[in-house]
Amino acid sequence: MTRVAAIDCGTNSIRLLVADVPPEGAHTDLLRRMEVVRLGQGVDATGRLAPEAIERTRLVLAEYAAQARELGAERVRMVATSATRDAANRADFEQMVLTTLGQLPDVVTGVEEAELSYLGATASLAAAAAAHGAAAPRPPFLVVDIGGGSTEFVLGDAAGVRAARSVDVGCVRLTERHLHSDPPPPDEVQGAEADVRAALELVRAAVPVQEAVTLVGLAGSVTTVAALALELPGYDPDAIHGSRIPVGAVRSVTAGLLSATRARRAAYPVMHPGRVDVIGAGSLVLRVIMDALDFDEVVVSEHDILDGIALRLARPPRA
Repeated sequence: MTRVAAIDCGTNSIRLLVADVPPEGAHTDLLRRMEVVRLGQGVDATGRLAPEAIERTRLVLAEYAAQARELGAERVRMVATSATRDAANRADFEQMVLTTLGQLPDVVTGVEEAELSYLGATASLAAAAAAHGAAAPRPPFLVVDIGGGSTEFVLGDAAGVRAARSVDVGCVRLTERHLHSDPPPPDEVQGAEADVRAALELVRAAVPVQEAVTLVGLAGSVTTVAALALELPGYDPDAIHGSRIPVGAVRSVTAGLLSATRARRAAYPVMHPGRVDVIGAGSLVLRVIMDALDFDEVVVSEHDILDGIALRLARPPRA
């Protein structure tokens, strides 16, 4: 058993998982945290990470580093994704992490980000289905990780990853580019949708999406849409993990979010405060993917790149 600490620093949130990982089988969570720091604030327009965004991230990272030490993590890995890859002042961010965490972050490529997401998302699919009294979803899987700055697509099966592509459409990026009104009018929504559809052409060129039998959706936009579709009275990861949401329900939830005011979105009991401003764009990405790629349902995973980081940290690939 190896105790590891995985940190995922994305465009919108920074998350921590401290877990015990056996040589085989499921890992055991000791601590799982998520804080919205909006590291990617304005980066799409300016090309730089805002100093106040770096400082918000530093404050949370200092807490995470202390908790990892207190829990006795033997190995620690921090992965930084879309916002950091895009930033001209990436060195400022890396120096902050080195000072705060004691090691540099791994600023991974879009392809590695997708592979880690695939590993984390698919490791527990069969167990989640069994918990819901359902048959295990069938591979090949198309795993879609909708982040703040980018969305990762990875096609794979039991043998591993077949193909992957990262595209620059995420809930924060699309909100900042297009969804400026409260609520956004049709022309703003259409602009965001056009970006997603254009990105899907890049995905189709790199990933044989038609081979996928099951769509697996992960990250906060997808899990929030699932919670709303399931009409949960509060956010319940056990009810969400492994759930199957029909495309009709995704369309309905997305239409509701895009037509709601900010105050109305904030009032949903399942809504994390940090997702209120960007959930409309995140749900739109999911809806367009399902419509454009002709998926009848999405299997929702609460496990994602964070779990993939932890699993890879404890079980490095053989050379």
